[in-house]
Amino acid sequence: MAKVTQTAGRDALGTFAPQFAALNDDVLFGEVWNDETLDLKTRSMLTVTTLVAKGLVDASFEYHLATAKKNGVTGSEMAALLTHVAFYAGWPNAWAAFRAAVKVYADDPQGTEGPKAHGGLFGLGKPNDAYAQYFIGKSYLNPLTDPQQTQFVANVTFEPGCRNNWHIHHAEQGGGQILLVTDGRGWYQEWGSDARALHPGDCITIPANVKHWHGAAKDSWMSHVAFEACGTGMSNEWCEPVTDEEYDVLP
Repeated sequence: MAKVTQTAGRDALGTFAPQFAALNDDVLFGEVWNDETLDLKTRSMLTVTTLVAKGLVDASFEYHLATAKKNGVTGSEMAALLTHVAFYAGWPNAWAAFRAAVKVYADDPQGTEGPKAHGGLFGLGKPNDAYAQYFIGKSYLNPLTDPQQTQFVANVTFEPGCRNNWHIHHAEQGGGQILLVTDGRGWYQEWGSDARALHPGDCITIPANVKHWHGAAKDSWMSHVAFEACGTGMSNEWCEPVTDEEYDVLP
């Protein structure tokens, strides 16, 4: 889970109310939000629900809506949440919340239909459970050729923030991989080099024996078709994860 950091308390009240600022930044966000008992998406949905119930739909509410969007709450999920809460928290409160939500989700790159709205030209496929241990976040795999064939081609879709671990496609001769980006935005990086932004139409040729990773941007799904190049003595080596510190510096 990505670490939550907050400086709003000290930015606004650091001189006037330093104790309150510290409690806000270090305890509420530094400790409570970083407690992994609940994931960030669940915490965002709980926070939005509580604020709507109290009728607090000010600028801080828009911040929490934007955070919910970043934490994976789709437009359709937010609409369903606010509709449900309306029956318990009051219709006027829900109307006020919807006005803010429409603004925050106006350019929603995650779509309003959840994962099924994504997958690009070749479709979403199924959760990539067999390789989930090598990914941060959720990915989906849609094989386009028989996995038992020598030339394996598949469409891989990454949810926002999802990336695979550093890894190496080893080969004695030939080998490597080709990525064709078909949908969304993402990143590709080779060991020792800067990360490269990915957009639909980009083609990445990955030589054999080069350590690298690829995945989605923080605020966008990303799909690419992956071609395993033919070669001899081929094997894949999965290495360490791409840390939050490495990933979060990307724009």
